[in-house]
Amino acid sequence: MAAAAVQAQEVTALNTVVVTGTRSEKTLDETPVPTDVVDRREMQRTQARTLKDALENVPGLQLTEIHGKSGFQVSLQGMTSDQVLVLIDGLPISASTGSSVDVSQYLLTEVERIEVVKGASSAQYGSSAMGGVINVITRRIAPGLSAEATADVGTYGGQNVGSPGNAHGNVRVGGGSQQWRASVAADVLDNKGFAVDPDAWSRQGDAIRREQYSGRLEWLPTPAGQFWLDASRYRETDTQRYTYFAPPTYVPQRKTEDITRDRLAYGGQWRFGNGVKTRLAGVTEDYDSATREYSNAVGTARRNSSQRTEHVSLQVDLPAWQRQLWQFGADVHRERLRQNANGISELARSAERTSHELFLQNDILFNDTWEMVLGLRAQDDSDFGTHYAPKIGLRANLPTGDAWKTVLRANFGQGYRVPNLKERHYLFDHSALGYVVLGNPNLKPESSNSFQFGGTATWNERLSLSANLFHNRVRDLIQTDTENFEVVNGIAAYTYRNVSRARTQGLETGARWQASSVLALNAGYTFTDTEDLNTGQELTRRPRSIARVGFDWQLQPATELSVRARYQSSELAASTSPERSPGWATLDFVVNQKLGRDVTAFFGVKNLTNRQRDFSNASDFGPVAGRFLYLGARISLDAVR
Repeated sequence: MAAAAVQAQEVTALNTVVVTGTRSEKTLDETPVPTDVVDRREMQRTQARTLKDALENVPGLQLTEIHGKSGFQVSLQGMTSDQVLVLIDGLPISASTGSSVDVSQYLLTEVERIEVVKGASSAQYGSSAMGGVINVITRRIAPGLSAEATADVGTYGGQNVGSPGNAHGNVRVGGGSQQWRASVAADVLDNKGFAVDPDAWSRQGDAIRREQYSGRLEWLPTPAGQFWLDASRYRETDTQRYTYFAPPTYVPQRKTEDITRDRLAYGGQWRFGNGVKTRLAGVTEDYDSATREYSNAVGTARRNSSQRTEHVSLQVDLPAWQRQLWQFGADVHRERLRQNANGISELARSAERTSHELFLQNDILFNDTWEMVLGLRAQDDSDFGTHYAPKIGLRANLPTGDAWKTVLRANFGQGYRVPNLKERHYLFDHSALGYVVLGNPNLKPESSNSFQFGGTATWNERLSLSANLFHNRVRDLIQTDTENFEVVNGIAAYTYRNVSRARTQGLETGARWQASSVLALNAGYTFTDTEDLNTGQELTRRPRSIARVGFDWQLQPATELSVRARYQSSELAASTSPERSPGWATLDFVVNQKLGRDVTAFFGVKNLTNRQRDFSNASDFGPVAGRFLYLGARISLDAVR
């Protein structure tokens, strides 16, 4: 039974249906666009709680802290987090700061799988998809009645500042008839924080409480159509504690942030009798945060930020004609930002933008060997006018015999990113610390050319080897210009500028091996070479080597051991000095034990080697948290009809 189950999982992984790369359904080995998938089985096996946890083992993906925030952002192929678009069911999610999405702010109870597409995807998804796309696919509802719940607790050992150090729980109930279905879910993650010295005031790990509640309603009037409404609320409370040196003493400082994200997604799709398929989907999301700063328990500053995102997307897929699959559609996007500090607006003027976009794609199946995808998007932005982004992808099935199956892929795409509202209009006043950051309304959009070439070879559905060469060239890269600033009344005034051109290139490799009926191994290695083409210098915060290794071992029919190891090489800490953040490696493991048909108990350790950054070294960007032990249980009741 165990052997059959493991083999079935391997075949299922190879035949996973993905939708992000071409906005149409294709199996993973047939998509012409390089794609990685994190499925629900992997999330449960590794006991991932947030989107950040789920992405930790994706080859070549880098997770970095958001400056001044209690969260993490992602980069791909040396492209920054601002240049990677994060979606939920193909619709955008609000960024917590700038245009970077905090991937810690999405809990996984309602997630079915995560698709990671690498390389410029602006032709498919528009602005911010220069470096790739991360698309979170939520769970559909099965008829009947099903339920599941998870509870777990964890500890940072001697670094705990509360007991337990971390507590987590979620519950989901769903079901219905063939035509009407509904689900509700709740997920709460309470982290008390941690400190190298728990008796001291400062905490290296912030105290964070995250709550996510959601409900979904589906109507399937016929097998040809369905409609849905999905509402969710996310709440977060953060507390940061640190000290500020005011000679001759260190003054205790505290910063709190309360975040609320209300998201309403809706849509429907219908397949007509002539084979035409239409999909209309939209989202309205409000993201609000309130920040308070205290010095010696005395309030010193308060900041309120309010963002609204509205997005509607129409897509039409035509039936096959002359071995061609035509697709076209339109997107309307609107966003607004309001922000004030101590009751005074921090925006130079009203911060709003609207964009109207049209896209067209043709998937040409020449024969059983060759396939080509052509795509084009036209965007008319309220502030930046019209821009066009093309893309071409080629896939070839090589005739390699009965045992081996080999697929080659080549892609070229142009990417672009419209400057976000903060970069253009924000007035970030830190005069007390000697500087301010000013938005620049004259910024130009970033643009890029992205080349991808690689392939996958599979042997008897048991061994899979992949490699992908990539080359990305960025123009008008936006960053804070630290070399040019003005000093007014002793305060340094920095601003955003289009200051440089950049190149990132390298090689991604991966392997998956079903060594036996009870043992599966996987590995990935990414080499990245970067350069600021204006200065010839290496780009900051881009490690040259990232490696992932893992295995899943069915010790007994009801017992599974999963191990995940990560390595990241050194990285340049700042462009103004040769200081480098040292390389690091971590090791995680988890044991999942089935207790009957419906209950699974688990025990795990994250960062077993206890590799933790040197907090006295400002150039050390290694892991923040040290060793973390946890245990818990999950109960799953399959749909009863």
